[in-house]
Amino acid sequence: MSEVVYEETATMIAAGELQSFVPFGREHCRNHPNAFNLQLRELQPASELWSSDGAAGLVGSLQEVSLQERERECWQLRKGCKGVREEDVEFEEELYAAGTVVVWSQGSRTQASNVYKAFTVDSPVQQVVCKEDEVEQTVCIVQSSCVNVHTVTGKDFISPLPFQVSNVWATKFGLLLERKNTATDSLSLPGEPLPTVFSMLHPLDEIAPVVCKPAGLFEGSHVQYASDATMKIVFSCCQPSVVVSYDTVQGIHSVWALRKVTQDERSTVLRCTADPVGTPLGLMASGLLTSHLRNISLGPGSPLHYSALHSHQSRIMTSSPGFHSRVHSPSISNMAALSRAHSPGMAAPSFSGAARFNTSFHSPSPRGHHGMIHSPNSTVNETMLVPEMEPIIPDLCMEQLWSETVTAGCHSQACKVFLTSDLCENRYLCFLVESHQQLRCVKFIESNNTSQLIFTSVTTIPAKDAEPLQNIGAMLVLEACGSLVLYTGITRVSKVFVPGLLSPTFSLTNHLSHLSTPVENVSTPANAGNRHLQRMDEAAMPSPVSELRGPNIKHHEGSFLEDYTFQHATPYIHALRDPVCNRVTLELNSGTMLRISIPEIATSELVGLFNQKCLHVAVQVLVKWYNIYNAPGGPSSHAEWNLFVTCFMTLMGYNTERLAWTRNLHFEVPLSPVIAAKKARPSDGGSDEDLDYLLGSLYHRQMNSQPVCYNNTLMSSPSSPSLKLDSSAPLFPHIPALFYVLHLLYQELQLDELQRARASSLVCLLQQLARDLQLDEYVDLYWRDYPSLISGFTESCVIDHGKTHFIMQRPSFLRAEPPCVLSWLSSCLRGEENPPFPCLPGISQRTRLLVLSYALYIIGDENATSSDVSKYLAKLSPGVCVCVCVCVCVCLSTLKDYFTCFTLKDLESVPFGVALPIREAIYRCREQPCSDWSEEVCLLIGRQDLTKQAHTMTLAKGKAVSLSLEPPATTEADEEEDGMLDIIQEVTGLIWSQDLRVQEVRRLLQSSRPARVSVVQLPEVSDHEYIEEKENKLLQLCQRTMALPVGRGLFTLFSYHPVPTEPLPVPKLNLTGRAPPRNTMVDLNSGNIDVPPNMTSWPSFHNGVAAGLKIAPASQVDSAWIAYNKPKSPELANEYAGFLMALGLNGHLTKLATLNIHDYLTKGHEMTSIGLLLGVSSAKLGTMDMSITRLLSIHIPALLPPTSTELDVPHNVQVAAVIGIGLVYQGTGHRHNAEVLLSEIGRPPGPEMEYCTDRESYSLAAGLALGMVCLGHGSNLIGMTDLNVPEQLYQYMVGGHRRAQAGANRERHKSPSYQIKEGDTINVDVTCPGATLALAMIYLKTNNRSIADWLKPPDTWFLLDFIKPEFLLLRTLARCIIMWDEILPNTEWVKSNIPQIMRGTFDPSEDINMETMAQAQDYITAGACMALGLRFAGSANSDAFDCLYEFARSFMKIMSFAGTAAVTGYYNLQTGLSMILLAMSMVMSGTGNLKVLQLCRFFHKRTGGEMNYGFHMAHHMALGLLFLGGGRYTLSTSNSAIAALLCALYPHFPAHSTDNRYHLQALRHLAVLAAEPRLLVPVDVDSLKPCYALLEVTYKETKWYDETTVELMAPTMLPELHLLKRVKVKGPRYWELSIDLSKETQHLKSILSRDGVLYVKLRAGQLPYKDDPQGWKSLLASTVNHRNSGVRAFEPESISTFTSEPALVSFAEFFCKTSEEIKHRDDTLVLFSAMLYECVTQECPEMLPTYIAVEQIKIHSTFPLWQMRLVVELWDSRVLRGPANRHNALLTSEFLPVMKNMVDVALDSWLKGEEGRDGWIKSAQSSN
Repeated sequence: MSEVVYEETATMIAAGELQSFVPFGREHCRNHPNAFNLQLRELQPASELWSSDGAAGLVGSLQEVSLQERERECWQLRKGCKGVREEDVEFEEELYAAGTVVVWSQGSRTQASNVYKAFTVDSPVQQVVCKEDEVEQTVCIVQSSCVNVHTVTGKDFISPLPFQVSNVWATKFGLLLERKNTATDSLSLPGEPLPTVFSMLHPLDEIAPVVCKPAGLFEGSHVQYASDATMKIVFSCCQPSVVVSYDTVQGIHSVWALRKVTQDERSTVLRCTADPVGTPLGLMASGLLTSHLRNISLGPGSPLHYSALHSHQSRIMTSSPGFHSRVHSPSISNMAALSRAHSPGMAAPSFSGAARFNTSFHSPSPRGHHGMIHSPNSTVNETMLVPEMEPIIPDLCMEQLWSETVTAGCHSQACKVFLTSDLCENRYLCFLVESHQQLRCVKFIESNNTSQLIFTSVTTIPAKDAEPLQNIGAMLVLEACGSLVLYTGITRVSKVFVPGLLSPTFSLTNHLSHLSTPVENVSTPANAGNRHLQRMDEAAMPSPVSELRGPNIKHHEGSFLEDYTFQHATPYIHALRDPVCNRVTLELNSGTMLRISIPEIATSELVGLFNQKCLHVAVQVLVKWYNIYNAPGGPSSHAEWNLFVTCFMTLMGYNTERLAWTRNLHFEVPLSPVIAAKKARPSDGGSDEDLDYLLGSLYHRQMNSQPVCYNNTLMSSPSSPSLKLDSSAPLFPHIPALFYVLHLLYQELQLDELQRARASSLVCLLQQLARDLQLDEYVDLYWRDYPSLISGFTESCVIDHGKTHFIMQRPSFLRAEPPCVLSWLSSCLRGEENPPFPCLPGISQRTRLLVLSYALYIIGDENATSSDVSKYLAKLSPGVCVCVCVCVCVCLSTLKDYFTCFTLKDLESVPFGVALPIREAIYRCREQPCSDWSEEVCLLIGRQDLTKQAHTMTLAKGKAVSLSLEPPATTEADEEEDGMLDIIQEVTGLIWSQDLRVQEVRRLLQSSRPARVSVVQLPEVSDHEYIEEKENKLLQLCQRTMALPVGRGLFTLFSYHPVPTEPLPVPKLNLTGRAPPRNTMVDLNSGNIDVPPNMTSWPSFHNGVAAGLKIAPASQVDSAWIAYNKPKSPELANEYAGFLMALGLNGHLTKLATLNIHDYLTKGHEMTSIGLLLGVSSAKLGTMDMSITRLLSIHIPALLPPTSTELDVPHNVQVAAVIGIGLVYQGTGHRHNAEVLLSEIGRPPGPEMEYCTDRESYSLAAGLALGMVCLGHGSNLIGMTDLNVPEQLYQYMVGGHRRAQAGANRERHKSPSYQIKEGDTINVDVTCPGATLALAMIYLKTNNRSIADWLKPPDTWFLLDFIKPEFLLLRTLARCIIMWDEILPNTEWVKSNIPQIMRGTFDPSEDINMETMAQAQDYITAGACMALGLRFAGSANSDAFDCLYEFARSFMKIMSFAGTAAVTGYYNLQTGLSMILLAMSMVMSGTGNLKVLQLCRFFHKRTGGEMNYGFHMAHHMALGLLFLGGGRYTLSTSNSAIAALLCALYPHFPAHSTDNRYHLQALRHLAVLAAEPRLLVPVDVDSLKPCYALLEVTYKETKWYDETTVELMAPTMLPELHLLKRVKVKGPRYWELSIDLSKETQHLKSILSRDGVLYVKLRAGQLPYKDDPQGWKSLLASTVNHRNSGVRAFEPESISTFTSEPALVSFAEFFCKTSEEIKHRDDTLVLFSAMLYECVTQECPEMLPTYIAVEQIKIHSTFPLWQMRLVVELWDSRVLRGPANRHNALLTSEFLPVMKNMVDVALDSWLKGEEGRDGWIKSAQSSN
């Protein structure tokens, strides 16, 4: 047995917060409607009430609710979990069980208890276990037949028990269940006992036996089931994961590690049990084990045995990582498995047999046939008689770590087991053996792999009871005599005094006083009992708790106690229970309970640095201080320091009663009775020492007014013999190290204005130690710092130098010259070399930070905080000083919260001279910060704009956050009308502030109001004809209305965040009209005219897409919400199909469950399939996702095996699926898909009647998809050379013989088409568009001239006649985007694409078809303009716009002349004009250009003639692109964006609303994939409103232009980021901010993707551009306008106009205005106004306290001089660097010389003064 390390005897501390304790649950249960009451209230027939269904019937209830049942109760307390109640961390939770009720309550010292949850179960509660982990917090209620598991989140489970359970234990992995030994055990086969310990990892998992691995030589052979009936578990713990068991036969305790079973152990156990012969360990066969487990249960009518609940809950329920799913369970992760149960009624409480054991989740071994064992007392469920049984797989293994020796075993089970730790972080496992009145403490340490514990020594402490106090590293022990003693580990600290138990019966009279309960009359030692206590000698001190007389207890003897009779009725402590933090419950013999708290033993993280050398001393110091500080009636706050000094000096060997200044401390302390008893004088008479004290007092010296001479004779006056140090004191050897550490602490306090007052207290102790150690330099330093204070100290103590060399350790770092941090900083400013400054880890935090800050900023060493720390700081060896550091930290409790971190607020407490260089560095950083600094750094430099930005970015990393600029609140009616109210008007109002163009766009794009049908009725027109005429007019208008949603989707793009509980509002597509003047309704359904069937199908689809595109990508959308939006009526199915496609385009469709996707596709609705396939493909753009590939392949016959079943897939769905393949494989160059798509471009019609209609759209889709798969690869198509992709495409483009189908499709096309006879030539009309665009996309931006030349228009009239003019447009477009870099934004370049034969003069003799020439010329021009639009998309390039605008004007001129228009054809001209309009919109995308808007509006009004549905769609798409996303989005020119635009803007628009022959209408929406957010919106960080700010945008140098800088007024659309070098917020209105894009663009991208919000901060004295466009109203401008100086012109009253800083406004009001009190101080007012003006104009309000501190400086010691010196030296160092640096200094040049002169005058007057040095002293004394 190891011995106690150290024992502090004859000490006592006082317990606090004495409260009476009654479990809250007990009170609550009195009013709780229990099971009996509940059942009486149930409205059931009497026959049911009197049924014999076990405990469920009324009879069972009456049996349960007896008086005895009511009295059985148990409860446990624990520390509250933070997750339950965030605002109140310090609270206790109580889990109370009585009868069938469990009450979970919470309460704290400041708040009354309240019920958190209450549970009522069907049968009596046997046990309640609280299980907590990272995911869920659960309460497990154990009944006789089942375990109810309730989670905090509201999930409930009922797990049936296949056997009677004696105990349940919470572990790290789940629950351990101990099986109760029953009669069935004796009936099992001999030598084959049943397992006794089982585990349940999850409420829905099987209960599995636990494997145990006893310690021994043979590792493998010892793995067995825990089936020893003599082993009882007495304790379990989660961290570390251990179990303590007791062997009832051998009488010893063992410790087991609980862990997951390994695969080897599992197979070993299962193999052993499968052996029918058995093993030496007597294990049963697998079938027997399984059948026993599966069938032993309670009969339905068996009485439910209720085991008495112990009032002592010896289990410590700590947190655990979580219920882990079983290894062999279905793939369910951790607590996600809890979602498996929805109904709590899984099993009835009267179940017969464990139904859950019928099925096992795992079958690793072949099933075997095993017989069933029948026993008279076991009920076998007939349904369970199955011939096959599977072994139950074990989950957990108990591995033996330690066991008591048989001799040490106490042959008595521990009634209580717990873990505790001491101050040095040693950990102990303690178990209390009540019969022997022993507490056995087993020390253990974790091994390297942390899974194994090593148990070292065992120590026995005599104890009747004990409980751990976890958070103070101690435990409370109740000794046999009734005393409460505090231990830390195995070190005894002190007795604990409980006032309420002693004083009520403590009387000097012989007769029995009135006995009151302890709580009724809680007296403190300050009351009547004090005089008795003070008379007691220390030896006669009674036990702090009244003792119980008994034959074996020896009583104290003393005169005081002789005439006092202890009565047997005296309350004494019977037991301890329920420890939480530092509080514990005392259970008295009378049955009442008291709750007390034990004072914390202050400690710090430095304790962990203890080494064995200092451990002994440190524990002594801590224990000594703890006892003094927490003595009964402990010190008030002002006396704490005096106590510390006395305690500390005593430990160092000083006689504190002999030193005059420490003797004063005794009489300043209001002594507690115990200390007073120890210190009381034996006589009331005077003595010589009293006279000595008076003569030596400071008062006496001041009365004599003796000038103190500063010389060594007085400082080291002859010491009296009594003033010697005791060399045997514990801290005597460490005095030099102690002194040095305290000196460093003194230096640390000097750097904190809030703590500097305490430095004067510390200097008294320091000067004494310095004198005694004969360190004159140190004494001199203290004298200079505190002259008046030090002058009163003259005593020295003698240190025996003979013993010093042997005992006292003088460290090497203690040098004669004292380290002074102010001196070090001063020499740093002067540029001198400095030795490293000594630093104490954990203590000198401020010193460390300031020294390194100076090294970083003043010296300019960038590595000062990383690799070069040792150049500036010398760390002291922790081995020598840690003991002292801990003592200092512990004892100076005022520093408890000090050593944390260093913030801007901490800088305010740094002395102004020291802080000035750091403030200057912060100011420099504030002016030129980096845009991507962290939130903490931005907060430090005082940039609220950057702080807010960084905070937003931090939030966004965790989850998608919409920053928001909320749209204005409007009525619901408005919202239903047009669906465009979500455009943020605050932003659009700033971008387009001069007009109402946004409202005009909304008017043009709204489709929810009836159209105005104005037709004049001519006299000759009949009413019927007039009605038809109106309806025909309405039909024309409806062509426009139906085309609007495509544009509206682009206009409202990503502008709405849906509410998860509401469906998405979809505006109606209104196809009715109103005829003026009577506003009569005009409807197409009247039957007067023929309306095309299914006319509204695709417009409804587009309307759904437009509604869905409003949803922003950052919105919270899930699968349930998507399904929730599904409409009830089938008419809206098309809209929902569009909605699904839109969700794919904004990325939300990935959240749709696979089951839902399957459900939608199996419905066979064509539109839904199209929307879904295009949506999921867009969402998985370029990912090659296999699940989506399979989904798409089902709809493409060419991707299915040739032998597969032919599916009837609609043609349009096939087209959508082909495009989907292109999207999913975009840019991947996937060979197989490329090969299939290449052949699909030229897919022949057939077989038979298939693939005969709308072949053009399929061929085009295959071409576009092929182009996307090989996007931009050019000639680098790896692995495709054998396919000859370019040549094959060229053949498709120009025609020729069809090549034979290769591979799988050969068989498919053997049967010819019955409808179309094409022969063996390629139908160019079908294949040319797809092939042309495929070629364009494959060679996009490659500048491959040879391929581009293939696409040149023919240069002869003959060849020109063979090409459709539309194909000329496509060829020109393709050729131009291949030769990307040659595209120039001028008319010459556009015209250069027209062949030479068309540009020259025509020979009249040639037979030229003018129509062919005009059409070719116009289509080629349109194609070149389209390429120009793509090249400059989103750039707002003015040259490109002017060029396109000119061509648009020329086309419109041609159209205005009937003759020229007739030659070309109106349709052809309109097609060309539409493409040019779209090209203009692409260039000006997102800018809302007024000229383009005028053109769009012009075409919007034209509804008759040739203006069909397709042209309206083109014009309104142009309008949507022009205002893309409400001005927040624009177009990108990336390869992916160009591909999307080619799909969306294909230059053949549908002739009518059901036309999909040439191009699938749904592809028009793919333009969204080309959109990117590039709007930068400055938001004022104070008002959080968008504002104007000047930006400076720098372009990178390219081959077209040099590096260029332009100024833009934000909000503005930025150019593409890859073109930019830098974006800068320009002054002087706002603080400058530069974002450098040459390093990385991710920061700016993330800003733009979150609504483009860039926070800006208005500089003080400036006004926003909106209020002051010219900058003439600012504070600086107003001062310039006056002739007098700026200071004079500044009016303090106007300060609030220019700054919102409350400190500055208040300063101006109270210190800069003339008032009655300060009329005579005009100069001060002027000075303060000047200071305020300086701070406002320089934007450094934090400098105002520095200015005032410098102006108000009073020189009475060296400290203020040091500060002025540091300020002046900083200024000098700036001037030395050059005159330019003067303007960079924070303090102005005019102010400093004045202040410096004031200091000089003060010092000169002292030096020349008549009083000389006495004047110095007197002035210093008066100032103190």
